[in-house]
Amino acid sequence: MTEFWRSEELPYLESRRSSHAISCYRPHTHDTFSIGLIDEGSSLLTGASEDAVELLAGDVILIPAGHVHACNPDRGRWRYQMIHVDQAWVAAIANDEGAHLLGEIHIFRDEFLYRLFNEANASLFRDDSGNADAVRSDLAAALLHSARGVPRRKLRPTTDSALAARLAPMLELLDRDDEGPVLDELAAMVGMSKFQLIRATRRATGLTPSAWRQNRRVTRARKMLGEGRSLADTAAELGFADQSHFHRVFRAHVAATPGAYRG
Repeated sequence: MTEFWRSEELPYLESRRSSHAISCYRPHTHDTFSIGLIDEGSSLLTGASEDAVELLAGDVILIPAGHVHACNPDRGRWRYQMIHVDQAWVAAIANDEGAHLLGEIHIFRDEFLYRLFNEANASLFRDDSGNADAVRSDLAAALLHSARGVPRRKLRPTTDSALAARLAPMLELLDRDDEGPVLDELAAMVGMSKFQLIRATRRATGLTPSAWRQNRRVTRARKMLGEGRSLADTAAELGFADQSHFHRVFRAHVAATPGAYRG
């Protein structure tokens, strides 16, 4: 079961509450700062390095925008929450004190911190979003507590920004060409073989060229569906072969169908 929350009153926020019993996420990134709460059960978190970290009920995970990750159930059903916040807003709240939160994935086992984020999220699902100032204050307090806390674990990004800059023309074409450029042509753009390109793109971004492209399309699809665009228009504009293909790719990244996400 999955439920989503969005509101025009707080356009920089999105939230979900979910329960899953089977693996559901491919490695992916968000264009937001993401706050995960484990409510029940256990799960495994992997980053770009694919080293797994066990998460238990009460754990809080802070994931900066652009960091590759996947979190899937370990043993049986798990319940979790995920709050997505505009990263610029988080940066403004954190200031210098919390700047480190934007550079690595932070994992906390802190009962008080869990309660702070849990209550902030519960207020959204109670439809308290009309009191935007209170919601902002609750989230700011939780973020500042995070900034001053000691994480149980940190996951450094294993991406290569210098290599990503070299691959930028290829990534730009991969992002904007809805037809799906041929791998050999992309490799030629940056003077590599296709096998070198696959390895280089993974080092640069944490994902293969194909996975990077799908991730970008799903990110754009989330934005379009959140704005109320139809499933058919979204699938067509993003270059999916048909709605069935769109459905499969979206579900693999979001663990929900496009229709359930759109609401």
